[in-house]
Amino acid sequence: MNNQGPVTAKEAIDSIESAVHTESHLRRAHAIGVAFDATFQPTGAAIPWTTAAHLQQREVSAVVRFSHSSTSRNPSELLNPIKGMAVRFQLFDGTFTNLTMANIPIFISKTPDAFIRLVQAFDSRSTWAQRIDALIHDAEYKAFGSILKELQPFRNFESLHYYSIHAYYLRNKDMQKQAVRFEWQPVPQNDDGNVNSSMENELIHKVRLDQSVRFRLLIQFAEHGDAIDDPTIAWPDDRKKIEAGTLTLNSLRVDNAESFIFDPTVTIEGIECSDDPILHFRSTAYAESAKRRGVR
Repeated sequence: MNNQGPVTAKEAIDSIESAVHTESHLRRAHAIGVAFDATFQPTGAAIPWTTAAHLQQREVSAVVRFSHSSTSRNPSELLNPIKGMAVRFQLFDGTFTNLTMANIPIFISKTPDAFIRLVQAFDSRSTWAQRIDALIHDAEYKAFGSILKELQPFRNFESLHYYSIHAYYLRNKDMQKQAVRFEWQPVPQNDDGNVNSSMENELIHKVRLDQSVRFRLLIQFAEHGDAIDDPTIAWPDDRKKIEAGTLTLNSLRVDNAESFIFDPTVTIEGIECSDDPILHFRSTAYAESAKRRGVR
Protein backbone atom coordinates (compact mmCIF):
# COMPACT_ATOMS: atom_id res chain seq x y z
CA MET A 1 0.00 0.00 0.00
CA ASN A 2 1.02 3.59 -0.51
CA ASN A 3 2.13 5.01 2.85
CA GLN A 4 2.57 8.52 1.45
CA GLY A 5 -1.10 9.27 0.93
CA PRO A 6 -4.63 7.92 0.83
CA VAL A 7 -5.11 4.43 -0.55
CA THR A 8 -5.97 4.28 -4.25
CA ALA A 9 -8.63 2.11 -5.87
CA LYS A 10 -5.92 -0.01 -7.50
CA GLU A 11 -4.23 -0.59 -4.14
CA ALA A 12 -7.56 -1.44 -2.56
CA ILE A 13 -8.43 -4.09 -5.15
CA ASP A 14 -4.87 -5.43 -5.02
CA SER A 15 -5.27 -5.82 -1.25
CA ILE A 16 -8.55 -7.70 -1.61
CA GLU A 17 -7.05 -10.02 -4.21
CA SER A 18 -4.03 -10.76 -2.04
CA ALA A 19 -6.02 -11.30 1.15
CA VAL A 20 -8.92 -13.46 -0.05
CA HIS A 21 -9.75 -15.71 -2.97
CA THR A 22 -11.22 -13.91 -5.98
CA GLU A 23 -12.12 -15.02 -9.50
CA SER A 24 -11.04 -12.91 -12.47
CA HIS A 25 -14.46 -12.74 -14.16
CA LEU A 26 -16.41 -11.95 -10.97
CA ARG A 27 -16.88 -8.76 -8.96
CA ARG A 28 -14.26 -8.29 -6.26
CA ALA A 29 -17.02 -8.14 -3.67
CA HIS A 30 -20.61 -9.37 -3.87
CA ALA A 31 -19.38 -11.77 -6.53
CA ILE A 32 -22.35 -14.14 -6.55
CA GLY A 33 -25.92 -12.96 -6.92
CA VAL A 34 -29.17 -13.06 -8.84
CA ALA A 35 -30.84 -10.23 -10.79
CA PHE A 36 -34.37 -9.27 -11.78
CA ASP A 37 -36.25 -6.74 -13.84
CA ALA A 38 -38.61 -4.75 -11.65
CA THR A 39 -40.90 -1.75 -11.47
CA PHE A 40 -40.91 1.06 -8.93
CA GLN A 41 -44.11 2.93 -8.15
CA PRO A 42 -43.45 6.15 -6.19
CA THR A 43 -45.98 7.36 -3.65
CA GLY A 44 -45.24 11.04 -4.25
CA ALA A 45 -44.47 11.50 -0.55
CA ALA A 46 -40.92 12.65 -1.37
CA ILE A 47 -42.00 15.44 -3.74
CA PRO A 48 -41.70 18.25 -1.13
CA TRP A 49 -38.03 17.35 -0.65
CA THR A 50 -36.76 16.35 -4.11
CA THR A 51 -37.16 16.83 -7.84
CA ALA A 52 -35.68 13.36 -8.55
CA ALA A 53 -37.69 11.89 -11.43
CA HIS A 54 -38.20 8.42 -9.96
CA LEU A 55 -39.55 9.84 -6.69
CA GLN A 56 -42.40 11.83 -8.22
CA GLN A 57 -45.59 9.99 -9.22
CA ARG A 58 -44.82 8.08 -12.42
CA GLU A 59 -43.83 4.39 -12.38
CA VAL A 60 -40.29 3.61 -13.60
CA SER A 61 -38.51 0.40 -14.52
CA ALA A 62 -35.62 -0.93 -12.47
CA VAL A 63 -32.97 -3.65 -12.34
CA VAL A 64 -32.38 -5.33 -8.97
CA ARG A 65 -29.45 -7.54 -7.96
CA PHE A 66 -29.33 -9.49 -4.68
CA SER A 67 -25.95 -10.81 -3.64
CA HIS A 68 -23.74 -12.46 -1.07
CA SER A 69 -20.94 -10.10 -0.04
CA SER A 70 -18.26 -12.78 -0.44
CA THR A 71 -15.54 -12.49 -3.08
CA SER A 72 -15.97 -15.97 -4.57
CA ARG A 73 -18.44 -18.80 -5.12
CA ASN A 74 -16.84 -20.88 -2.34
CA PRO A 75 -19.80 -22.35 -0.35
CA SER A 76 -18.24 -21.53 3.01
CA GLU A 77 -17.85 -17.88 1.99
CA LEU A 78 -21.55 -17.67 1.14
CA LEU A 79 -22.18 -18.05 4.89
CA ASN A 80 -21.08 -14.43 5.21
CA PRO A 81 -24.05 -12.79 7.00
CA ILE A 82 -23.83 -9.58 4.93
CA LYS A 83 -26.09 -9.56 1.88
CA GLY A 84 -26.60 -6.87 -0.73
CA MET A 85 -29.46 -5.36 -2.70
CA ALA A 86 -28.46 -3.08 -5.57
CA VAL A 87 -31.08 -1.21 -7.58
CA ARG A 88 -30.76 0.77 -10.80
CA PHE A 89 -33.73 3.03 -11.56
CA GLN A 90 -33.96 3.39 -15.35
CA LEU A 91 -35.42 6.77 -16.18
CA PHE A 92 -37.49 8.03 -19.10
CA ASP A 93 -34.70 10.08 -20.69
CA GLY A 94 -32.23 7.19 -20.83
CA THR A 95 -30.36 8.15 -17.67
CA PHE A 96 -30.30 6.13 -14.47
CA THR A 97 -29.53 6.36 -10.78
CA ASN A 98 -28.46 3.68 -8.31
CA LEU A 99 -29.18 2.68 -4.73
CA THR A 100 -26.70 0.12 -3.43
CA MET A 101 -27.62 -1.26 -0.01
CA ALA A 102 -26.76 -4.00 2.48
CA ASN A 103 -28.61 -5.66 5.36
CA ILE A 104 -26.59 -3.73 7.94
CA PRO A 105 -27.27 -0.13 9.02
CA ILE A 106 -23.63 1.01 9.32
CA PHE A 107 -20.31 0.39 7.58
CA ILE A 108 -17.22 -1.18 9.06
CA SER A 109 -14.94 1.86 8.80
CA LYS A 110 -15.04 5.58 8.15
CA THR A 111 -12.02 5.73 5.81
CA PRO A 112 -10.80 3.58 2.89
CA ASP A 113 -7.43 3.05 4.60
CA ALA A 114 -9.05 1.57 7.71
CA PHE A 115 -11.17 -0.75 5.59
CA ILE A 116 -8.16 -2.07 3.65
CA ARG A 117 -6.21 -2.63 6.88
CA LEU A 118 -9.04 -4.83 8.05
CA VAL A 119 -9.21 -6.77 4.76
CA GLN A 120 -5.49 -7.47 5.00
CA ALA A 121 -5.90 -8.71 8.57
CA PHE A 122 -8.54 -11.27 7.60
CA ASP A 123 -7.08 -14.67 6.81
CA SER A 124 -9.12 -16.37 4.08
CA ARG A 125 -8.83 -19.61 6.07
CA SER A 126 -10.64 -18.16 9.09
CA THR A 127 -14.35 -18.76 9.60
CA TRP A 128 -16.91 -15.97 9.69
CA ALA A 129 -17.50 -16.67 13.37
CA GLN A 130 -13.79 -16.08 14.01
CA ARG A 131 -13.81 -12.87 11.97
CA ILE A 132 -16.83 -11.50 13.83
CA ASP A 133 -15.20 -12.35 17.15
CA ALA A 134 -12.05 -10.46 16.08
CA LEU A 135 -14.13 -7.41 15.14
CA ILE A 136 -15.90 -7.36 18.48
CA HIS A 137 -12.57 -7.34 20.32
CA ASP A 138 -11.12 -4.49 18.23
CA ALA A 139 -12.24 -1.09 19.58
CA GLU A 140 -12.12 0.48 16.10
CA TYR A 141 -14.61 -2.02 14.67
CA LYS A 142 -16.52 -3.11 17.79
CA ALA A 143 -19.87 -1.51 16.88
CA PHE A 144 -19.87 -3.16 13.46
CA GLY A 145 -18.85 -6.52 14.90
CA SER A 146 -21.65 -6.35 17.45
CA ILE A 147 -24.20 -5.72 14.69
CA LEU A 148 -22.94 -8.74 12.73
CA LYS A 149 -23.16 -10.92 15.82
CA GLU A 150 -26.76 -9.86 16.40
CA LEU A 151 -27.95 -10.58 12.85
CA GLN A 152 -30.82 -13.03 13.00
CA PRO A 153 -30.61 -16.26 11.00
CA PHE A 154 -32.28 -15.89 7.62
CA ARG A 155 -33.11 -18.11 4.69
CA ASN A 156 -33.91 -15.69 1.90
CA PHE A 157 -32.96 -12.36 0.37
CA GLU A 158 -36.52 -11.09 0.26
CA SER A 159 -37.10 -11.08 4.04
CA LEU A 160 -34.15 -8.81 4.81
CA HIS A 161 -34.17 -5.08 5.55
CA TYR A 162 -31.53 -3.23 3.51
CA TYR A 163 -29.83 0.11 4.29
CA SER A 164 -27.96 2.62 2.13
CA ILE A 165 -25.37 3.07 4.95
CA HIS A 166 -24.27 6.37 3.40
CA ALA A 167 -26.14 9.66 3.59
CA TYR A 168 -27.33 11.63 0.58
CA TYR A 169 -28.94 15.03 0.13
CA LEU A 170 -32.37 15.56 -1.37
CA ARG A 171 -32.86 18.90 -3.12
CA ASN A 172 -36.29 20.30 -3.99
CA LYS A 173 -37.50 22.81 -6.59
CA ASP A 174 -36.71 25.68 -4.20
CA MET A 175 -33.11 24.40 -3.91
CA GLN A 176 -33.59 23.48 -0.25
CA LYS A 177 -31.41 20.59 0.88
CA GLN A 178 -32.16 17.75 3.32
CA ALA A 179 -29.75 14.98 4.43
CA VAL A 180 -31.28 11.50 4.24
CA ARG A 181 -30.54 7.80 4.29
CA PHE A 182 -32.49 5.21 2.31
CA GLU A 183 -33.87 1.80 3.31
CA TRP A 184 -35.64 -1.08 1.58
CA GLN A 185 -38.22 -2.65 3.88
CA PRO A 186 -39.63 -6.05 2.82
CA VAL A 187 -43.39 -6.45 2.79
CA PRO A 188 -44.62 -9.17 5.19
CA GLN A 189 -45.54 -11.84 2.61
CA ASN A 190 -41.93 -11.91 1.36
CA ASP A 191 -41.00 -14.00 4.41
CA ASP A 192 -42.87 -17.18 3.45
CA GLY A 193 -40.15 -19.46 2.06
CA ASN A 194 -38.69 -22.95 1.72
CA VAL A 195 -35.89 -23.48 4.22
CA ASN A 196 -34.46 -26.31 2.08
CA SER A 197 -33.93 -24.13 -1.00
CA SER A 198 -30.97 -21.88 -1.76
CA MET A 199 -31.56 -18.15 -1.32
CA GLU A 200 -31.30 -17.58 -5.06
CA ASN A 201 -33.60 -20.46 -6.06
CA GLU A 202 -36.21 -19.53 -3.48
CA LEU A 203 -36.41 -15.98 -4.78
CA ILE A 204 -36.51 -17.09 -8.42
CA HIS A 205 -39.30 -19.54 -7.59
CA LYS A 206 -41.42 -16.84 -5.93
CA VAL A 207 -41.01 -14.39 -8.79
CA ARG A 208 -41.89 -17.03 -11.40
CA LEU A 209 -45.04 -17.86 -9.45
CA ASP A 210 -45.91 -14.15 -9.37
CA GLN A 211 -45.95 -14.05 -5.58
CA SER A 212 -45.50 -10.26 -5.55
CA VAL A 213 -42.05 -9.94 -3.98
CA ARG A 214 -42.04 -6.29 -2.99
CA PHE A 215 -40.05 -3.77 -0.96
CA ARG A 216 -41.03 -0.37 0.37
CA LEU A 217 -38.53 2.45 -0.08
CA LEU A 218 -38.17 4.38 3.16
CA ILE A 219 -36.36 7.69 3.49
CA GLN A 220 -34.95 8.63 6.90
CA PHE A 221 -34.39 12.34 7.61
CA ALA A 222 -31.34 13.61 9.49
CA GLU A 223 -31.62 16.17 12.26
CA HIS A 224 -29.10 18.65 13.61
CA GLY A 225 -26.07 16.85 15.05
CA ASP A 226 -26.53 13.58 13.12
CA ALA A 227 -23.38 12.22 11.44
CA ILE A 228 -23.76 12.95 7.73
CA ASP A 229 -20.32 11.97 6.46
CA ASP A 230 -19.52 9.06 8.80
CA PRO A 231 -21.08 5.72 7.74
CA THR A 232 -20.04 4.00 10.98
CA ILE A 233 -22.64 5.88 13.04
CA ALA A 234 -26.35 5.06 12.83
CA TRP A 235 -28.96 7.78 13.21
CA PRO A 236 -31.41 7.53 16.13
CA ASP A 237 -34.46 5.35 15.56
CA ASP A 238 -36.83 8.23 16.25
CA ARG A 239 -35.80 10.16 13.14
CA LYS A 240 -38.65 10.93 10.75
CA LYS A 241 -39.23 8.46 7.90
CA ILE A 242 -41.49 8.58 4.87
CA GLU A 243 -42.52 5.82 2.47
CA ALA A 244 -41.38 6.95 -0.97
CA GLY A 245 -42.56 4.04 -3.11
CA THR A 246 -42.84 0.30 -3.72
CA LEU A 247 -40.48 -1.90 -5.73
CA THR A 248 -41.93 -5.07 -7.30
CA LEU A 249 -39.82 -7.86 -8.81
CA ASN A 250 -41.20 -8.94 -12.19
CA SER A 251 -38.89 -11.42 -13.93
CA LEU A 252 -35.47 -13.04 -13.77
CA ARG A 253 -32.76 -11.44 -15.90
CA VAL A 254 -31.00 -13.94 -18.14
CA ASP A 255 -27.82 -11.81 -18.13
CA ASN A 256 -27.90 -11.63 -14.30
CA ALA A 257 -26.95 -7.93 -14.65
CA GLU A 258 -23.29 -8.94 -14.84
CA SER A 259 -22.41 -5.95 -17.02
CA PHE A 260 -24.00 -3.51 -14.58
CA ILE A 261 -21.85 -1.39 -12.27
CA PHE A 262 -24.03 -0.38 -9.33
CA ASP A 263 -21.93 2.67 -8.44
CA PRO A 264 -23.64 4.29 -5.41
CA THR A 265 -22.47 7.77 -6.44
CA VAL A 266 -24.49 7.78 -9.67
CA THR A 267 -27.27 10.23 -8.91
CA ILE A 268 -29.60 12.53 -10.83
CA GLU A 269 -30.99 16.02 -10.36
CA GLY A 270 -32.71 16.16 -6.98
CA ILE A 271 -30.28 13.79 -5.22
CA GLU A 272 -26.69 14.60 -4.26
CA CYS A 273 -23.93 12.60 -2.59
CA SER A 274 -22.75 13.57 0.87
CA ASP A 275 -19.03 14.11 1.52
CA ASP A 276 -18.67 10.64 3.04
CA PRO A 277 -15.15 9.50 1.95
CA ILE A 278 -16.15 5.83 1.83
CA LEU A 279 -19.07 6.62 -0.48
CA HIS A 280 -16.84 8.41 -2.98
CA PHE A 281 -14.08 5.81 -2.74
CA ARG A 282 -16.55 3.07 -3.64
CA SER A 283 -17.06 4.70 -7.05
CA THR A 284 -13.39 4.35 -8.04
CA ALA A 285 -13.12 0.89 -6.46
CA TYR A 286 -16.18 -0.35 -8.40
CA ALA A 287 -14.66 0.99 -11.61
CA GLU A 288 -11.35 -0.79 -10.95
CA SER A 289 -13.15 -4.04 -10.14
CA ALA A 290 -15.20 -3.75 -13.36
CA LYS A 291 -12.08 -3.10 -15.39
CA ARG A 292 -10.42 -6.26 -14.06
CA ARG A 293 -13.41 -8.43 -14.95
CA GLY A 294 -13.61 -6.95 -18.44
CA VAL A 295 -16.59 -4.65 -18.03
CA ARG A 296 -16.46 -1.18 -19.55
